[in-house]
Amino acid sequence: MLTYRAEKQRIEDNNDTSSEHYHNTCLGLEEAKERIGADWDGVTVLEDKIDKQTVMMPDYIIKAIGKGDIKTVLKWINANPTEDRVNAISNAETMATPALSLASIGNHLGLMTLLLQLGANVGGTTSFGSTPLSAALNCSNGAGNLNERERLLLSWGTGFSPYSREECVFLARKYCKNKVADLLETELGGRRCEIVNLSTRPELNGKTCVADEYLPDINQYKVTLETKSREVLVLGADNLNRRDRTPQDCGYYMEFKNGRTIRHDFDSSEDCQAFVGALNSRDEKQPIVTEEAEAAAEQAAAELLAELGLDNPTDEVPISDDAVKKSKKKKGGKAKKKKRK
Repeated sequence: MLTYRAEKQRIEDNNDTSSEHYHNTCLGLEEAKERIGADWDGVTVLEDKIDKQTVMMPDYIIKAIGKGDIKTVLKWINANPTEDRVNAISNAETMATPALSLASIGNHLGLMTLLLQLGANVGGTTSFGSTPLSAALNCSNGAGNLNERERLLLSWGTGFSPYSREECVFLARKYCKNKVADLLETELGGRRCEIVNLSTRPELNGKTCVADEYLPDINQYKVTLETKSREVLVLGADNLNRRDRTPQDCGYYMEFKNGRTIRHDFDSSEDCQAFVGALNSRDEKQPIVTEEAEAAAEQAAAELLAELGLDNPTDEVPISDDAVKKSKKKKGGKAKKKKRK
């Protein structure tokens, strides 16, 4: 609430009270007042009014997300299924940023996909109202996969709030993301859709696709089918119904196995749903960190701790892959021979 008040005052000081951002800030402030209470002094701990289910991630997980350390992040999330750790936030000093936004800022596409499959809120906000989409738009890094973060979030149904569509387009163009800006300006750009009422190829009705590009000259979209063939078609908006990805209907499935991500594509959304359902029916937490990989990591960590004389540490300390590799190299090296006198 304090953040909304400060932002509202800043906008008023700049005489920009007619903007969409000012309107959204005022709405956010009113919503905070209803949830917390207009008379809150900004200091008293609100034990009864703040959602007790919100989990705060430890510092080492914040760092792991920043580095794209999927194994460490998934291990922590899966360690306590009763907590909503996939939607955990950072501390107040780092603006209570959700895990998905941190992954978006770091441009870690694989981790972002895995978090979304686990149920991360695609519209989760920081304490100052930033979302995973606005975080991606405000970042200029990621030349190797430019636009992919925004496309991923759009296919999972991200909205524009607390910004307007126009403000998001402005941010995209500010950082020279013109293709993203073109998508944001259209209703279905970047969205996952279901094909409907296609008389020329009725066998495609019910199939899902992603609207990759809007073609203004003919007022149609270039779409890619979500099949193994990944056929490209040109369709009008009348033949497309938006169908956002969900953890149960994700279109394709990203698995984490043996230290790397593996993408599974399917010939239909029904096949994908059956695959995900089979994983859930076996009571497997998705995405998967295999037992073999976990056992190997635990053994390597135990060996390193023993070598350092920390066999019984009081707190669990995450070990980096580099440290494990150095430990194994040292243990496998030749022993130095003592010189005879």
